[in-house]
Amino acid sequence: MAHMAYPTASALTVGFDLDMTLIDSRPGIHACYTALAERTGTYIDADLAVTRLGPPLVEELANWFPAEHVTEMADLYRSMYPAHAITGTAALPGAREAVDAVGRAGGRSVVVTAKYEPNARLHLDHLGIEPDALVGDLWAEQKARALREHGAQVYVGDHEGDVRGARTAGALSVTVATGPFTEAQLHAVGADVVLRDLTEFPAWLTGHLQTSAV
Repeated sequence: MAHMAYPTASALTVGFDLDMTLIDSRPGIHACYTALAERTGTYIDADLAVTRLGPPLVEELANWFPAEHVTEMADLYRSMYPAHAITGTAALPGAREAVDAVGRAGGRSVVVTAKYEPNARLHLDHLGIEPDALVGDLWAEQKARALREHGAQVYVGDHEGDVRGARTAGALSVTVATGPFTEAQLHAVGADVVLRDLTEFPAWLTGHLQTSAV
């Protein structure tokens, strides 16, 4: 993997994934899938669906609806999401502190997520997580576009797709084992750094900046 040279803290930009990196969206997404199933009369195994968060919504919906209805169902799900998924979603341990640590180091933070951007914004506002920028509707290698545009040298995620996005952008892949991948699995898919959760991120960032400055 090719890595770019790391700048001083004043030029630091760190990207963060949203679902299962900053927020535990499983309860809210479970509630929204349950409501969608009731609304459409279609069986959806919400318990199963929330174990594989990360990829775009349409990939999950394709398991439950005919291909010709997936786009329509995605629009319906997104319209129902604010009423069902926001208040039941909590910040993961260390999430606010991780974003704040970037600012305290003189850097900028950007959330880059596959989630529909207006709904992602609702989560951040509800939980009081305040990145400098938010970009939605990007998955895996697509995330590299936003990471490059914002000059991110680090991308923090929980999924193999996040590792791929970081790699494509030439950014350092920092991962947390709070999503569907274990620490061992994150190492196996090529993450540069594997943390237990975001409570470990501020100390890691301090050490990273000190090492980069040498």
